Order: sequence, then C-alpha cells, then structure tokens
Amino acid sequence: MSSKLIRGTFILTLGTIISKVLGLLYVIPFYQIVDSEGTALYQYSYIPYTIFISIATAGVPLAVSKFISKYNALEEYAVGRKLFKSGLVMMLLTGIASFLILYFSAPLIANMIIAEKDDVESRVQDIITVIRAVSFALIVIPFMSLIRGFFQGHQSMGPSAVSQVVEQIIRITFLLAGAYIVINFLDGSIVTAVSVATFAAFVGAIGSLVVLFWYWYKRKPHLDQLLEQDKGTVQVSLKEIYKEIIIYAAPFVFVGVANPLFQAIDQVTFTRAMEGIGHSYKAAEAAFSILNFESHKIVIIPVSLATGFSLALVPSITKAFVEGDQKALRQQLNQTFQVLLFLTLPAAIGLSLLAEPIYTVFYEHKELGFEVLRAYAPVGILFSLFLVTSSILQGINEQRWTVLSLLVGLLIKLSLNISLITMFETRGAVYATAIGYIGAILIQLFVIKNYAKYPFLFVWRRSLLIVIFAGLMWAGTEIVYQLLLLVLTPDSKFQSLIIIIACAAVGAVIYFYLGLKSGLVNRLFGDRVDRIKRKLRMTN
Repeated sequence: MSSKLIRGTFILTLGTIISKVLGLLYVIPFYQIVDSEGTALYQYSYIPYTIFISIATAGVPLAVSKFISKYNALEEYAVGRKLFKSGLVMMLLTGIASFLILYFSAPLIANMIIAEKDDVESRVQDIITVIRAVSFALIVIPFMSLIRGFFQGHQSMGPSAVSQVVEQIIRITFLLAGAYIVINFLDGSIVTAVSVATFAAFVGAIGSLVVLFWYWYKRKPHLDQLLEQDKGTVQVSLKEIYKEIIIYAAPFVFVGVANPLFQAIDQVTFTRAMEGIGHSYKAAEAAFSILNFESHKIVIIPVSLATGFSLALVPSITKAFVEGDQKALRQQLNQTFQVLLFLTLPAAIGLSLLAEPIYTVFYEHKELGFEVLRAYAPVGILFSLFLVTSSILQGINEQRWTVLSLLVGLLIKLSLNISLITMFETRGAVYATAIGYIGAILIQLFVIKNYAKYPFLFVWRRSLLIVIFAGLMWAGTEIVYQLLLLVLTPDSKFQSLIIIIACAAVGAVIYFYLGLKSGLVNRLFGDRVDRIKRKLRMTN
C-alpha cells in the first residue's frame, strides 16, 4: 500500500508540475498577441475569479479525499458514495451561485478597480466584459474538484493528474488560438481577444470534466464491487459529512486565497496611487500589468515547485505531533525549513540577478519590467514560507492562527500600499507585499515555536550555511554574467536566452557542488543522492 501511495503521490505531483509549467510558458506568446494592455485586462478579471475559485473549491479535493479514504479503510464504502452523490449536487449549486454572484457583481468590481471618470469610462465596461467571460468557469470547476477528490480518496491519482494536464492544454490552446484569431483574422479588439482568453477557463474545465467522466465510466464496475463488500455498520448523516468536510477544507481556503487577496489590494489601489503622483491611467495600467501579471507569473513557478517538495513532509509532521514524538517532530520541521530555503533561495537570487534577460525572453526588453522583477524575485521566498508555515499550523492543529496571521498581513499591505507606491512607484507595491507577508509569517513562526515547542536555533545555523552557499553561487554567476555582457546584449531575446542558460548552468554547478561536497544535500534529500555522487565521481 505504501508503494501505491508513493506512486500515486508522484503521479499527482508530476501532473501538477506539468500543469504549472504550461501555465508559465503560455504567457510568452500571449503577451506577444495582446501586449501589456491585454495582460492588464486579463489580470483584472483573473484576480476576482481566483478568489471566487479559492473560496468555492480550495481544500475540497483534499477534504473529500481524506473523508472517503477514512471510511474506505473501515470498509464503509457506502458512506463515501453517499458523500459523492450529494456532493455533486451541492457543488453544482455552489458553482452556479458563484457564477451568478461574480457575473452580476462585475460592475461593482470594475468600479472598485477604476474610479469613475469620463476618460476611463470605456475601460470600466471592458473590465466588466472580461470578468463576465471568465465567470462561466465557476459553474464547472467546483463540480469537477469533487470528482477529483473522490478518485483521490480511492488512492487513484491518475484521473486528477491527467485531467489537470488536459484542462491546462485545452485552456491554453483555446486561449492562444482564440486571441490570435480575433486580433489577426477577425480584426477584433483587445477586449474581445482577452474575453475569449478568459472564457478559455470554462472550455478547459469542460475538457477536464470529460476526462473525469471517462475515468468514472471505466472504473465504475470496480467501484460498484466495493459497495458489495460494504459492512454497513456505520450510519453518517449528510449534516455530519459536510461538517467534517468544511472543518478540514476551511484552512485551505485561507491559504489558497492569500496571494489573490494581496493582489486584489493592488488591483483596487495601484492605479489610483500611480495617478495620484502624476502618471497617466495608461502608464499606471501598464505598470500594474508588469507587477501583477508579467513579473508575478515568473516568480510563482519556482515557488510552486519548492513548496511542493516541502509540503510533502507535512504529513509526517502531523503524524509526529499526534503521536507526541517531539524528537521526530523537530527533525521533520528542521528538514522542511531547510529544504524550503535550499530550493527557494538560489531560485530567488537567480531570478533577481538575471531579471533583465529573463524578462526580455518572456516579454520584451523593458526597463520597468526587469526592475520590478529584480525587486519581486526575493518575495518568492516569503510566498513559499507562508504556504509551508500555514500547512505546519494545520499539522499541529493550530490552523486558527492562519486566519489571524493572514488578516494581519493583509492589513499591513493595505495600510502601507498607497504610501509606499507614492514613494517608490511600482516597487512600492512589492515592498508592501513583502512587509505584509513578513508580518503574517512572524506570527506563524511564533505559534510554531510555542505550540510545537520548536527551537529554531538549529535551522538558523543551517540557514547561515545555505546563505553562504547561495552567496558563493551569486558571486560566481555574477562574474559570468558580467563577462557575457561584454559580448552579448539582453536587448535581444536570443542572446538573452544564451545568457540565462550559461549563467544558470554555472550557478547550478556551484551551488549543488557545494551542497554535495558538504553533505547538506544528503541530509536534506536522503541516501538517493549517493547515486548522483557516484555518477559525478564524487565518492571514493
């Protein structure tokens, strides 16, 4: 069973990684089609949509999976099927309600984003149009998330993984093809192109649902056989079922909605603040696109991958805490924090150092773009740390602090955002986000220290070693970068790509060589690293 669980987790993780990588790569051609005007409009709709999706579905697959897995282990298969049948109806109703709320609140949201003025009145209508286009996806996605959770509860990760990838492929294909056809063949407007792009979320969700229905059709005979083996000794009411689901899913809602809420604060304050210091609305909107779409898309990918490695350790943290094994709990927390820092720190340094060529490859050579990316990249460490500390709080049954810490972080962001934008322009919004996340993380670290009786001294010492390795990596990479700038220019996409590949290779070799030679990589990732050492002839 352990082998099956590991295999299933690997399949699901792989599907998530592929989905996220695709979610990054599509921005390159999309930006070329709609430019910063279109990406800003796209982001105006996607932030409220993401908040609605997070509230409607965050934690549902995991909660349903845990519930069904629990009763399957007791051979009470009918309880899980009861949840599945009623849950489908409930999630469909939830999806329709979410769709209606977002669709009809689009004018309110648009007017929160842009102050009512004659010169931008048409832009308000544009935002309403794209928000309503993306809102249709809310009908399908909650329904779809429950089906994924049902399969995961039966230790079947393939349906979730495959449906995720198919959803992303269909969404991106429709998004790019639709936007390109509207602009280049139908002579349509940017608004129409972006509306088609946002509607792609609904089309992708339908594709995912078709995959899940196919898996259901293929596996229903086996699932029905399990019902025949049902003991039938446990009777659980729907009220009790949903209470258990809500209690488990609620913390994931707050974690899932954190980043969109920080972005939402920028959405309603950024353009006003920029106009307040003399920028035109068009310039403010272009800067908003750089901040909340273009730079954010790049920063979030390494964060997602590093966080995935760290979160894989959280179940063992939960087990150690429940069993009262303080030694094991400390070991798992030590490893979690070290893995997180070991992976995110070099990624953040690399993104910041190579911000100019990276931004050029993804979008175009734009000074404001790479300046914002350079400032934004280190904030990725805070994104990762917040997600991991929030999950640890759940593991030690102190998830209520997640809500308080998030509210404190958002309050800090809201109170500082306009003043910091006034002082530092676009980078001010980045600084406000960083300070807000720091406030939330400090609260969570304090709770972990006190409730898990966890001393941070060892992690601080080991973190110093990682920082030294990252500093040496930065020094080596910086030398190579400056030498390459003598013969190559980051103004060119192709030459920027050569710079990135060369510098990334040098940085990776330096960093992982130091990690391997010091034995740090072994302590973080286990004995399997010995195989890498043997291949690199680093063992005697």
